[in-house]
Amino acid sequence: MKYYIIAGEASGDLHGSNLIKALKKKDSYADIRCWGGDLMKAAGGNLVKHYKEMAFMGFLEVITNINQIFKNIAFCKEDISEFNPDVIVFIDYSGFNLRIASWAKKNQFKTNYYISPQIWASREGRIHKIKRDIDAMHVILPFEKEFYEKKHLYPVNFVGHPLIDAIGDIPRTSDKSFREAHNLDLQKPIIALLPGSRKQEVQKMLTLMLSVTPSFPKFQFVIAGAPSLDLEFYRPFLKSSQVRLISNKTYDLLSLSYAALVTSGTATLETALFKVPQVVCYRANWISYQIAKRIITLKFISLVNLIMDKEVVKELIQGDLNTKNLRKELDKILHGPERKRQFEAYYELEKKLGGKGASENAASLIIQSAQEKNS
Repeated sequence: MKYYIIAGEASGDLHGSNLIKALKKKDSYADIRCWGGDLMKAAGGNLVKHYKEMAFMGFLEVITNINQIFKNIAFCKEDISEFNPDVIVFIDYSGFNLRIASWAKKNQFKTNYYISPQIWASREGRIHKIKRDIDAMHVILPFEKEFYEKKHLYPVNFVGHPLIDAIGDIPRTSDKSFREAHNLDLQKPIIALLPGSRKQEVQKMLTLMLSVTPSFPKFQFVIAGAPSLDLEFYRPFLKSSQVRLISNKTYDLLSLSYAALVTSGTATLETALFKVPQVVCYRANWISYQIAKRIITLKFISLVNLIMDKEVVKELIQGDLNTKNLRKELDKILHGPERKRQFEAYYELEKKLGGKGASENAASLIIQSAQEKNS
């Protein structure tokens, strides 16, 4: 069968790649065309457009790139029409994907959504578009099933969280060999810095994260470089001998880290699943933050705290994210009871996410949905 998959960010590329592997395992004749990244291409998808050309973050950034966004939408519709898939699979990236879904439904394409738009966080009214345009929704967070089914009477499938598979499948590297390969100190514990994957957020976050390094001379700080950004972009941040950059090795880095400073997003959950104590950081430009503050209704911004429905990890947001507070909260997770408390909560978190098999579960449901169209 023919599958058209649309992901627009690095995390979508990861989950999309594992979905492609599962689809090809279950359907030996799978013909997959996709928007995503290098991982989806390597998994066997025919890559149409890279997410690097699509990743516009925040309200202002979207407005200033609106012409390009509309061009992408028009091209996507043309490409789908020409490919004529049995099913279209949307992965997160709701601003773009829900527009395509509306058009696709009108044109009688089968539509599946894997990794729900976060309508439980903001703009809940999008549920009407989802109920109208999405034939099957496959969610990865346990509270999403109750949100959709009890609150909105829309049946969904909880498939588990694909990060459990992604993290469980990677081969572990030894501490010594990793340090030697990347010119790290063999003795100092590592504090990982995860400032995000897009230029705008990295520029906002990384300078602040690095501002605490003089206060922790017994540790070495390692920036997790995003695959979408090159060395030249990071070079201005590498002036201290206490700081290193390792690109495209985030999971290896987290597996050996003592603590982490993490920009809010999927990375907070990844860090938790590696059992690394963390401080969550978030800062947007003033206008984007003021708009977001008025439409987001959640108590927390990190997935860890949202899933647990309590403060497991400290969140430093906007004005609270400064050197003094960051230094104070980092010190708490390096020593004492706060470090132990996070560890204990992480094990409870993993149980809530279910076991392995999210990608396999989603692939089976997507194939079933595509077969229903052809029957």
